[in-house]
Amino acid sequence: MDSKPMNNDHEKERRWRLVLGSQDSSQCLSERDVRIASALDALYQNNNSSKNGGRGARGGLNRSAPTVSKWLGDIREFFPSSVVQVIQKDAFDRLGLKQMLTEPEFLAAVEADVHLVADLISLRSVMPEKTIDTAREVIKKVVDELIEKLERKTAEAVRGALNKSKRTFRPRHADIDWHRTITANLRHYQEDLNTIIPEKLIGYKRQHRRVVDLDEVILCVDQSGSMATSVVYSSIFAAVMASLPGVKTQLVCFDTAILDLTEELNDPVQVLFGVQLGGGTDINQAVAYCENKIERPSKTHLILITDLYEGGDASELKNRVANLIRQDVNVITLLALNDDGKPSYSAHLAQEFAAIGSPVFACTPDQFPDLMATALKREDVLTWAGDQDIVTVRPAEDTTV
Repeated sequence: MDSKPMNNDHEKERRWRLVLGSQDSSQCLSERDVRIASALDALYQNNNSSKNGGRGARGGLNRSAPTVSKWLGDIREFFPSSVVQVIQKDAFDRLGLKQMLTEPEFLAAVEADVHLVADLISLRSVMPEKTIDTAREVIKKVVDELIEKLERKTAEAVRGALNKSKRTFRPRHADIDWHRTITANLRHYQEDLNTIIPEKLIGYKRQHRRVVDLDEVILCVDQSGSMATSVVYSSIFAAVMASLPGVKTQLVCFDTAILDLTEELNDPVQVLFGVQLGGGTDINQAVAYCENKIERPSKTHLILITDLYEGGDASELKNRVANLIRQDVNVITLLALNDDGKPSYSAHLAQEFAAIGSPVFACTPDQFPDLMATALKREDVLTWAGDQDIVTVRPAEDTTV
């Protein structure tokens, strides 16, 4: 649970408290340790109460989707993947999670929440086949709602970036530049209708781009346990962009192995079922794989989504990224793609990436379409991030924010 050596009485007491449970131990354990003990109590103390001399059945997850989701998130945070697999299997056996996932009442209570998708994906390896079918229904529900929310903005941003140089005042509906159209027609606001009736539409003129001219986007995504929600959002954005003309999109997920999911992008649910959350991290190996996929560096945008906790060769990784940048590959490092936009990451390696010329920051799903538009136009990503009030990582010698 903790790599700290047992070198004093306080540490020994702490570990015994974690073994015995969180009851009456709040003064001896830190807030984090209390959460660890509570997560274990919910599974093991609840089920061993009749065998442990009356410790009491204080644990349990209840039959609640939010409670289950929080508990699964906690154990992924506190324990290595090998231990998480054991705990999850015990939870299926002891707490009836299998039954919960197959009950219509449970499905009806599930909200469209990206964290729940991550939880179900991580549980896949211990699910029986019948339960996997139910989990797939839940994931599809969440994915459909997220795509409905994110698809239009992504499509407009990407199309606008690809066709920005040519405008038309007779655009097709899908090619209307709504921001400029509304701005140009503000004087035509109809107060009684509470709307604007535009006299002039402004849009992007469609360009017949040869295949050889396509911009290429490679989303290279860390699928270690801490990046779970980033993996879900990345997969959805990759699927959306893969459906757009004018851009070629690839999705590569990695831990210590590499999983190329590009061929599955027409089915986002299948993509997510191909992901293997957890495990170690070899970023260098993943970037090397992506490097071999690049045919036209000046038309390629490599979006590396990782917390930069490298388990592979960090020195070779930095050299590889620097070489890609010298070849004019647009390398952007996202420390997280989640609703918080507040990642935990390797500050040292992040500063070194920033020093070699890769913009390094985190962003939310709402910001990602505009980020991609900025990248595709080859505009200054750091300036865009500053306009969005996003805190970017600077090289170590640069103390500005």
